[in-house]
Amino acid sequence: MKLTVVIVNYNVRHFLDQCLQSVFRSLKNIEGEVFVVDNHSVDGSVEMLKEQFPQVKLIDNKDNVGFSKANNQAIKESKGEYILLLNPDTVVEEDTFQVCIDFMDAHNDAGALGVKLIDGKGVFLPESKRGLPTPEVAFYKISGLSKIFPKSKRLGKYHLGYLPENETNEIEILSGAFMFIRKAALDKTGLLDETFFMYGEDIDLSYRITQSGYKIYYHPKTRVIHYRGESTKKSSVNYVFVFYQAMIIFANKHFMPGRARLFSLIIKLAVYLRAGLSVVKRIIEKIWLPVIESAVFFMGMYFLKDYWALKSGIYYPYAFIRIAVPLYIFSWIISSWLNGAYDKPLKLIRSLRGIVVGTVIILLVYALLDEQYRYSRFLTLIGAGWAAISATAIRIIANLISYKSIFPDTLEMKRILIVGEKNEAERVATLLNQSPVKTSFVGFIKPDKLQIDRDLYTGSIENLKEMVEIFKINELIFCGKDLSSAQIMDQMMMINHPELEYKIAPPESLYIIGSNSIEAHGDLYTVGLNAVDKPTNKRKKRVLDIAISIALLILLPMMYFIVISGSGLIKNILRVLSGQSTWVGYVPIDKTHGLPNLRKGVLHPLDPFGEKLNPNFAFQANLLYAKDYKIQQDLNIISSSWRNLGRH
Repeated sequence: MKLTVVIVNYNVRHFLDQCLQSVFRSLKNIEGEVFVVDNHSVDGSVEMLKEQFPQVKLIDNKDNVGFSKANNQAIKESKGEYILLLNPDTVVEEDTFQVCIDFMDAHNDAGALGVKLIDGKGVFLPESKRGLPTPEVAFYKISGLSKIFPKSKRLGKYHLGYLPENETNEIEILSGAFMFIRKAALDKTGLLDETFFMYGEDIDLSYRITQSGYKIYYHPKTRVIHYRGESTKKSSVNYVFVFYQAMIIFANKHFMPGRARLFSLIIKLAVYLRAGLSVVKRIIEKIWLPVIESAVFFMGMYFLKDYWALKSGIYYPYAFIRIAVPLYIFSWIISSWLNGAYDKPLKLIRSLRGIVVGTVIILLVYALLDEQYRYSRFLTLIGAGWAAISATAIRIIANLISYKSIFPDTLEMKRILIVGEKNEAERVATLLNQSPVKTSFVGFIKPDKLQIDRDLYTGSIENLKEMVEIFKINELIFCGKDLSSAQIMDQMMMINHPELEYKIAPPESLYIIGSNSIEAHGDLYTVGLNAVDKPTNKRKKRVLDIAISIALLILLPMMYFIVISGSGLIKNILRVLSGQSTWVGYVPIDKTHGLPNLRKGVLHPLDPFGEKLNPNFAFQANLLYAKDYKIQQDLNIISSSWRNLGRH
């Protein structure tokens, strides 16, 4: 057998689906096998593999055993002359495998091979070719000098920036996203070191291959899209610690004690610096707007109190400004948060709605207080007016700075071109209509230069770049059924528009997948399934869960005896409060992949019907619940099925 492809998957079902479709196209006319090692995904990856890719040799781990061990599991069972370790968030060209095989067959000294990696915008990824991260090289990378002087043979050695990206060259380190390895080299060097749970194993294996006498080459004659980071969902702080800890393991393993200690010192300094800056940045990003609003609200209330006192002759005790005003502000801020006022882009209506709701809550509580604690209702209303005006002004300024627009939600309207034949383009357009994406223009581009129907197509692929400019397009969707991976990559790299987003619609899929930017790798649209997973709805659902749990705790002496299981009710309350469960979730069936992730539900949308329905109807019920989520749905299900709240 010529080639074994090994893919380690962890909760990236849509990307894995697209990756495998490209893999089997590239395997055409090659004797090969494909292993997928799933590290206990919970997104339906395994079910998808069994249904759509029965030819894949699946290793279904019941725990996340890490990247190195998972790869080794498949390598031990492999039969190929060459082994390809491939990330699931990649797309290979139709000729990628044949190009690599031909090169390796022609270069017996090659132990491993890397290819040209591009991101989801068609931009070359510098990690396609790397040098060994010695203490000196690591210092230049961490200090930023390698970024400032990328072409320097000394300062730019981490990414070998002085080597042309379009020329074949000998390199030192492969990217873990695509490692094409001679099996004989693995037999000589040994498998991946399982001390590396994730990250660093590519550096370690590459180093051992070169130390065993083989060479590693970078060969840019074929390309691979890599939606970087999607397969790991790396958060900045956790990624920094895990990645640099891997670097320390590598240094201790391969460098002399003195150099290893120096390397470890450099790395540790980098870890604490990067992690500290990342934490501070995240905190600032989360709290800067509510902190500024709180300060402005407080100052406004302070001066309004003095003004009203002079005008009315009524002076308020110090407790008003010390206790009452902070409580007012807390009510406005929390209500604004629950209404999504701090979600980006900042929408004025959400803030105003939050202020109104917060004011209503203040007035309701006000009516229940003793006379001595009731301050001026008029002053409260004036303060609410100030909060609304100032919050609006703050958002207008923030939006103008960030988006150059007062109403950035209008910028969410996308102008889209779909590149594909009539049937597939119309299918993709239907997917768009059923997804949450807002469009102001959708046009079709014929994927060839033949005569086109002007009533259906906006243009042909030969003038795609001009169409993007003329129609001010901000998103291109390629139909994977009608275009090859190579054609898609050609267009991405030819257009080379910094503001343009690219997505691919795999054939017979219910999703459109792509990458928007280096910070937001792997954006995807799924058919109308984002409603329950929106940040605002997730917050509302969580607040409702907590409120219901608290109410049930208060009513526990009575509810304990009237639900189907009192002990079960207590367990469910604790599980919901701890975030392990939700009061209303999906109908428990196998076919839930493709839906947004939800905690396991105590109740589900079919409970009010009181009967067991067929799985297809159950899936439709889950689909509708996910697509058009409303808090009232949960309340109706709970009120009509309250006896099941103690269900195990």
